[in-house]
Amino acid sequence: MNPPADHPAVPQRRIGVLLVNLGTPDAQDASSVRRYLREFLSDPRVVEIPRLIWQPILHGLILPTRPKKSAHAYAQVWRPDGSPLAAITRAQAAALADAFGPDVIVDHAMRYGRPAIGDRIRALVAAGCDRILFAPLYPQYSAATTATANDRAFATLAAMRFQPAIRTLPPYFDHPDHIAALKAGIEGALAALDFVPEAIVASFHGMPERTLRLGDPYHCQCQKTARLLGEALGRELIVTFQSRFGRAKWLEPATDATLAALPGRGIRKVAIVAPGFAADCLETLEELAIRGRDGFLAAGGEKFAYLPCLNDSGAGIEMLKKLLGAELEGWRAGL
Repeated sequence: MNPPADHPAVPQRRIGVLLVNLGTPDAQDASSVRRYLREFLSDPRVVEIPRLIWQPILHGLILPTRPKKSAHAYAQVWRPDGSPLAAITRAQAAALADAFGPDVIVDHAMRYGRPAIGDRIRALVAAGCDRILFAPLYPQYSAATTATANDRAFATLAAMRFQPAIRTLPPYFDHPDHIAALKAGIEGALAALDFVPEAIVASFHGMPERTLRLGDPYHCQCQKTARLLGEALGRELIVTFQSRFGRAKWLEPATDATLAALPGRGIRKVAIVAPGFAADCLETLEELAIRGRDGFLAAGGEKFAYLPCLNDSGAGIEMLKKLLGAELEGWRAGL
């Protein structure tokens, strides 16, 4: 049946895939970092302190001082095409643009900063997407990462008259394709080194210890990723947690303290990987590859290598094709 002549134009039906990562400042200057940190650290999923207590601390102590220090860190890793996290996530979406056929649009967004999740969901709907696969690129689930990204997507839908159908990408911490891709990436990076590491450290982003007691599965999923990856590589990995913030007790052992202690245990040649990150970012390129190296060498270490994340490598993109393709099954057949 043909619509009446005055009926609004109806776009061709499509499916959207929205890759989502944490976020990044728009630029490496202190004012841009301040805007980013204000949004990030105001999220109650990230800082689980009552707002009346936290906001004076955030605005009175942290935002006046931390942005300058963080801007210096960003300046050390900033690329000609911008923030590493933004550039790599954009490249991942571009590499997947034609992976699922002409009726599937692949886009990307950031939980904090730009491009914003709400803007990209609305753009996908305007392009005819009545089904959207929302894909937070966090292998291990945490309320402070996966859940808050999903929250923002659902909040966007709550304000829309027409809501697309939504699927969310499950955590893939133990997915065989993820472990295989990590193995391939690590083995390729190790083969390019001019030394043989005596130990490999697997550093995951830290979380307050209380999140484990409250039921967050993140710690257990990190441990399982490391165990499966170690089995695939044929060697045990040293599991650590990085990026502590504030005075609360965080998951241990700490990455910086572990690196500083290894030379005293006779381990002077180390490689470090970050299997909780889908793309390299400030926490990997500055905290691990620069400060981690400095701390290890200052403690008596001799050789140090940071092995990159999967990023938009062939193995990484092939893994994402398989994971996303499995979630799209049924939907594509219905177009």
